[in-house]
Amino acid sequence: MKPTTFVRALTAGERQALNRGLKSADAFTLRRSQILLASADGRGPADIGRVVGVTAQAVRDAIRAFHAHGGAALVKRSNAPKVPKAAWDRKRDDELKELLHRRPRELGKATSLWTLALVAEVCHEKKWTDRALSAEAIRLILKRLGVGWKRAKHWITSPDPEYAKKKRFGTG
Repeated sequence: MKPTTFVRALTAGERQALNRGLKSADAFTLRRSQILLASADGRGPADIGRVVGVTAQAVRDAIRAFHAHGGAALVKRSNAPKVPKAAWDRKRDDELKELLHRRPRELGKATSLWTLALVAEVCHEKKWTDRALSAEAIRLILKRLGVGWKRAKHWITSPDPEYAKKKRFGTG
């Protein structure tokens, strides 16, 4: 069984800040102040949790946060990750370029032109992304890859073996 966690001895300034926190309009600050003052009075995490309406683990977390950050633990911090996860895995860059040179109809789409939104949809369907990216996100990825994009794309191809040469010289 874990030893009961208590808050360290409070200074006069800390106790005064916690008492001010009891009058706060912010529910997070109010709850943290209640937890820390009750712990300073010798009550255990399970008992405090029942009174305040949180779990015993939430009480222990509040006490640890106070030990680590002092009075700053009374203000709710962001839950956002410190390093955001990249939306696009750069290992898929070549596959994306290859995808754009295929016809959308080959993939069961009702159009023969690629749009940024359609590219995002297909990438998500192929499980290349965790969620469907925005058209702007796809545009930025393509820009990084050196693919300019101003409107729907379709690369015209022909079965004619001389097609590339004719297209390059404008004859035919």
